Amino acid sequence: MNDLSSDSLSSVNLNFVEELYERFLQDPASVSQEWQGYFNNEQFLDGSANGTLQPALKSYSLFNPPAAAQAELASARAMEDRIDRLVRAYRFRGHMIAEIDPLGQPRRMPDELKPETYGLSEVDMDREFPAIGVGGHGRKLMKLRDLLSVLRNTYCRSIGVEYRHIDSVAIRRWLQDRMEPNENRINLTKEQQTRILTRLTDAVMFEEFIRRKFIGAKSFSLEGCESLIPLLDLAIEKAAEQGVTEIDMGMAHRGRLNVLANIMGKHPKHIFREFADLEPEKYRGSGDVKYHMGYSRKWKTASGKQLHLSLCFNPSHLEFVNPVVLGRARANSDRLGDTDRRRSMALLIHGDAAFAGQGVIQEILNMSQLPNYSVGGTLHIIVNNQVGFTTSPSEARSSIYATDVAKMLQIPIFHVNGENPEAVAQVVHVAMEFRAAFQRDVIIDVYGYRRLGHNEADEPSFTQPLLYKAIEKRKPVREAYLDNLLALGGITREEADKIEAERRNRLENALAESKSYKLPNELASGVWANYVGGEDAAAPQADTSVPVDRLHELMVKATEVPDGFTVHPKLKKILEHRRGMARGEHGFDWAGAETLAFASLATDRFRVRLSGQDCGRGTFSHRHAALHDYETGEVHVPLQHLAPNQGNVDILNSPLNEVGVMGFEYGYSLEWPDGLIMWEAQFGDFVNVAQVMIDQFLVSAEKKWRRLSGLVLLLPHGLEGQGPEHSSARLERFLSLAAEDNIQVVYPSTPAQYFHLLRRQVLRKIRKPLIVMTPKSLLRHPRVTSSLEEFSHGSFHPILGDTTVHPAEVKQLVLCSGKVYYDLEAKRQELGRGDVAILRVEQLYPLAPATLDAALTPFDPKTPVVWVQEEPENQGAWRYFSHFFGGQLASRGLSFSGRPASPSPATGSANSHHHEQEQVLAGAFSPVPQR
Repeated sequence: MNDLSSDSLSSVNLNFVEELYERFLQDPASVSQEWQGYFNNEQFLDGSANGTLQPALKSYSLFNPPAAAQAELASARAMEDRIDRLVRAYRFRGHMIAEIDPLGQPRRMPDELKPETYGLSEVDMDREFPAIGVGGHGRKLMKLRDLLSVLRNTYCRSIGVEYRHIDSVAIRRWLQDRMEPNENRINLTKEQQTRILTRLTDAVMFEEFIRRKFIGAKSFSLEGCESLIPLLDLAIEKAAEQGVTEIDMGMAHRGRLNVLANIMGKHPKHIFREFADLEPEKYRGSGDVKYHMGYSRKWKTASGKQLHLSLCFNPSHLEFVNPVVLGRARANSDRLGDTDRRRSMALLIHGDAAFAGQGVIQEILNMSQLPNYSVGGTLHIIVNNQVGFTTSPSEARSSIYATDVAKMLQIPIFHVNGENPEAVAQVVHVAMEFRAAFQRDVIIDVYGYRRLGHNEADEPSFTQPLLYKAIEKRKPVREAYLDNLLALGGITREEADKIEAERRNRLENALAESKSYKLPNELASGVWANYVGGEDAAAPQADTSVPVDRLHELMVKATEVPDGFTVHPKLKKILEHRRGMARGEHGFDWAGAETLAFASLATDRFRVRLSGQDCGRGTFSHRHAALHDYETGEVHVPLQHLAPNQGNVDILNSPLNEVGVMGFEYGYSLEWPDGLIMWEAQFGDFVNVAQVMIDQFLVSAEKKWRRLSGLVLLLPHGLEGQGPEHSSARLERFLSLAAEDNIQVVYPSTPAQYFHLLRRQVLRKIRKPLIVMTPKSLLRHPRVTSSLEEFSHGSFHPILGDTTVHPAEVKQLVLCSGKVYYDLEAKRQELGRGDVAILRVEQLYPLAPATLDAALTPFDPKTPVVWVQEEPENQGAWRYFSHFFGGQLASRGLSFSGRPASPSPATGSANSHHHEQEQVLAGAFSPVPQR
């Protein structure tokens, strides 16, 4: 008798023995004589009872089968190992041969999916083996042929699943348990099948109707991917069942009109009226094309639940709407008090080429599990046309799938054939269950095609002739699905024809109504009901002052820490210095003024949200809003502990990106007008990385989409010899984009001005994005302080006059903005030029001519004026200012002192910088002839 070695007693091998023993009990002749002798062994029988192996039997000493039986066990163990490797291969690589492409492009079978790779032949196909958990069968014996059938049906039919990159064994098993027992197929009732057919009919007929009635018009058809409509319908219904009450959606132009009509509930007559374009005077210089427009609605589910849908407006920049949607979803859940992120959901619809090609995708995926930016899991849907404009996948990406970038997350990726609506339904069911269970993103990659060109006037066969020959042979997905239902007897031809007739009549009636229909003027509602856009001058001012005693109390509270909290030794001095500000011992610096602005708003129950790279401490080690215990690392934010019922104060360190985070905060501001929502650049120079967000959303949304935002951009700016990438927030770009009171561009020079500016942004009822050039070196400049009285009695001034000179003695006027003022003031003292007045233009846009006139009124009308800036002549504010105010100052003359025009913001040499700065200052005080 040879004992089996301990390594032979794996759980799989023990399972094998138990399976054989169960068979032996039912039919002794079904096992070999060797095993019969082993099971009849007196020692074995003593350890078993009622047909179940007892724990005592599992000790190694009892496993002493005869040599022949031992060899059979070893052979079985080797066979199980080969089968186990084959099973794992199907779970890992089965998607590689899944029939996900409706055009039937051939896919090569990987060797690891071939039984012969593991020494398995046709002879083995009818042999029975433990199922190794496949299909939820536990330890049930299955023929190898049946086992492979389950695996192929689950992973290789119309659904391909990538999930083995997920590290968690529990999540992988969770997914297997929801796919293998039903072989990745959902059983639909007749009502559900009819609903899918109806949705497909809606999608197909809408596209056909548009093409017939508006010949040659661009609509960016959904044809070839019509399954998107039933997919969205199923996802929304499922979300409502899971307790979701708000869904924020984002998508590009492909299929957008179809989604607006058939999901968002925008009446077709409205869409048809937009096609007719009969009211051009209404949109002179404003509005946007119809396939960029957004919409919102209330949705009532089949079971009677209600939720709110909102489709974001989006420019042609495809994926850049994604962080905006996520910010809106986060704001909605915050407003609902839903800290578990269960009631609000983000749903993003992507194109395959854009998902693979645009970096903003990586940014939002990276943000998805960060606590400051998570939304409880986003449903991503790829409308996979298998072509990007005219570019084939082989030219568009280096990966197999468009979705491969999403493998950076621990989430499943479902690829599904869009011409199999029931496979789509199964994928939606599992994906939504996953999202709810794990609150992570999930990807559904719907393979279809683009039946027409990029737009309806395009000829796609110029560049993809073979692809479009294959597409021409395809019948619409609605017809294919109907044929299947008719064959199954799930629906009759008469029922299908009735659905089609009802949909056609609805569209015809809508077209008739559109001829006399007047497009509505959209009015602000909901949280925006009390806020306005329009002209800045028309908006009532607000009292931004705060009483001294309250300011003192707030600053003291903002410097307190809990008992037992160990403050960093260097920070103790900073906190004590701030308490000294509160006592009036010295002026408030920039960080102190900001703290008071945040604290005063929060205790008035306004939300304060600031995010950006390193903003908790502050890039320049000035803010210290988040304190870290010197011994434990515990974080304490004093601004969150000012009063029992205060507004939330979130000071959030962001990931190292600009597009994603600025877009997120812009989206947040769309849902939270009653708060101070801010994004801070690490250095203002880096704002240009997010230029798409600025151009397409921030500065133009009110004009294009009538969408207001009060987002604040804090952009450290100033030439201080730190080189070309740490000097300029590109002030000139914002001024070049400023028109029709669309934004506010401000370059404040005192802490009090900054304090009142932030409070004004919240307390006024007008909502405009606010661009603030913030300081770097001035954060600790001894002259850059403000008194308590300036906070308690003052307000924000668009222009700061010069109270240090006598107007009658002034022979030259200097206009400037921001940091350079302090250099000019020091130079004036050095030169003893009391005859030069220095005026600070704090609000560059909007700036009323009357405001400038009022600031200049005390001085002789012929006193020459020089605009001084440290930026190059083609940058900064000079060209903007001279263009708009040069005529107004013609009687005084207007000259310029600054650096020469340059393609780069600044020199890289500190010595060269100082030399240039001296020239700028010298030019400011050079005599200018009086006119």
